[in-house]
Amino acid sequence: MRFLLAFCILVSIAFAEAPRVVPEILDSIPHEQSHFTQGLFFDGKELIETTGQYGQSGLYRRTMDGKILDSAKLSERYFGEGSIAVGDDIFYLTWKSKKAFIYSRKPFALKGEFRIPTEGWGLTYWRNALLMSNGSSELLQIQLGGFNVFGAITVTDGGRPLKLLNELEIVGDTLYANVWQTSVIAVISLPSGKVVRYLDFSRKVMDLQRKYPNIDVLNGIAYDGKNLWITGKNWPYIYKLK
Repeated sequence: MRFLLAFCILVSIAFAEAPRVVPEILDSIPHEQSHFTQGLFFDGKELIETTGQYGQSGLYRRTMDGKILDSAKLSERYFGEGSIAVGDDIFYLTWKSKKAFIYSRKPFALKGEFRIPTEGWGLTYWRNALLMSNGSSELLQIQLGGFNVFGAITVTDGGRPLKLLNELEIVGDTLYANVWQTSVIAVISLPSGKVVRYLDFSRKVMDLQRKYPNIDVLNGIAYDGKNLWITGKNWPYIYKLK
């Protein structure tokens, strides 16, 4: 069923109204190819990444040259997904377990957990609340503290819902969202949920697939205060965009 949805979203994007833009890549840094990237964000000059797969899911703090400074692993029964830091905490989603974990920001230490009502895919923080994707066209707004869902934003392009929203990164009131099983990132205006453009990485992805046939899909967006950085699951590099 998930692959059928992916096919449908590929067809819908082909006929999308929002324009496509091919971003300029300015630079790259190494990325650990064993990391099945699910979440990526900057914490100062360091990157924090969460990874997926049963038995391989973990939380990592790393330098720009790839040195791992801190890490924490999930139990083998959990498939890790997106993450975000808020204050002294890092929130780390799981896929099908309807559970999210809370870690201290520095150093990593498990502090607690809370229930989520659906699958967890991507996570960011906007207007004093967590914003979570779950593979649908809806972004759930979750209160801190009680972790109750108090609202939802439907993402649309030309009035049509855009499904399979995955990893998220917020810049002001603009949301960047990977669209699962595609080579595009949707650029979304909040709170309307309207897609204003797509960042198209199809040429870069095809080039990488020729050189590294074992890589998986584009997934992972981080903002350093000036530029976006993107990567993918098991990719060899993280790319800096203009």
